[in-house]
Amino acid sequence: MSRDRSIVFAAGFLRAIANGLIGVVAGIYLAELGFEPAAWGAILGAGVAGTAVGAAGVMFWGDRIGRRNWLILLGVIAAAGGAVFAFATEAVVLAAAAFLGMLNSLGKDRAAALALEQAILPSTGGDAERTRAFAWYNVIQDIGHGLGAGLAVLPTVLRDSAGLDHLHSLRVAVIVYAALYAATAVLYLSLSKQAEAPAAALEVRVTPESRAILTKMSFLFALDSFAGGFQGSALFAFFFHQRFGASEATIGLLFVGARIMNAASHLGAAWLAARIGLVNTMVFTHTPSSILTFTIPFTGGFELAAVLFLLREGLSEMDVPTRQSYLMAVVRPEERTFAGGVTNLARMVARAVAPVFAGTAMQTVALGAPIMAAAGLKILYDGLLYLGFRKIKAPEER
Repeated sequence: MSRDRSIVFAAGFLRAIANGLIGVVAGIYLAELGFEPAAWGAILGAGVAGTAVGAAGVMFWGDRIGRRNWLILLGVIAAAGGAVFAFATEAVVLAAAAFLGMLNSLGKDRAAALALEQAILPSTGGDAERTRAFAWYNVIQDIGHGLGAGLAVLPTVLRDSAGLDHLHSLRVAVIVYAALYAATAVLYLSLSKQAEAPAAALEVRVTPESRAILTKMSFLFALDSFAGGFQGSALFAFFFHQRFGASEATIGLLFVGARIMNAASHLGAAWLAARIGLVNTMVFTHTPSSILTFTIPFTGGFELAAVLFLLREGLSEMDVPTRQSYLMAVVRPEERTFAGGVTNLARMVARAVAPVFAGTAMQTVALGAPIMAAAGLKILYDGLLYLGFRKIKAPEER
């Protein structure tokens, strides 16, 4: 394994811990501050909007400013925003901190740094091992997401052992989130020049073929991401907390199990993709997971809901390493940063508005309404993806 790949894996691991933690506590923390679901949905949406701005910056200036410089900057800004978020109490300040700090309450890593790391990874190996590298990258992140979700037990421990009240114990968790992002910035300092884009990328002009692919992909990824914003970890955590009275510790343990299921599925995705192809793996595993998602609001107890949630998590992420590998395979090497940036921007813009609608739907329609809506939209995405890309093969599949 190259040094740059090791650094990307390590930084992604720490960032995943941070995102796993904030995904559990963010909604509960804002509710403890006195905000209704519609209000805290808007605050969390501001955080996702911030990641969209970061993705736009990466898309247009990622290779000119340098991948290493961008990654360091993103880590520092996220840490600063998290620190302000931990101590603010006014909605406007919280939203500004979430936006500027690109606070990611989704429970999974969809930050602007992801586009840069995706562009770096293919250069650390050949086509034959590209999908496996992305699979292990996601497995490492899954472990981080699981550990982060497990860290959600921290507020309970602090309340029981240190006598902190509910609000202050949750605030400590947000501070830990900020510190973890600061640590990623330190790691990125060690990236080598090999992590930077080819010289041709500085004057890149996307070919008509790549532009057509990226246009369709951006639309489809936006649809998938909009649906995903209706079922982010913060919203699922709030659903389990309100519907079944589950504590942060219980939800955190459930999310640990979910990340274990994700890790197994990512390795399975690499194996399956080598046999049936990247696009088929993306579609034929994603649709069953959406059907499972749709059933969760109809359960009458936490135990059954948790089992369905875990089964869903065993399938829902198999499209992630395959999607990342496929995207990097069907564009030229000098187009990879732009491709990662534009598709990530489409995803984050769509996801930024979703929590606002999801929080409002929870408050005015039904607690499980966003979850059911998300399942239907994701099934539509799967069908359109298959129709649009089943004939476009990655190099190793031709």
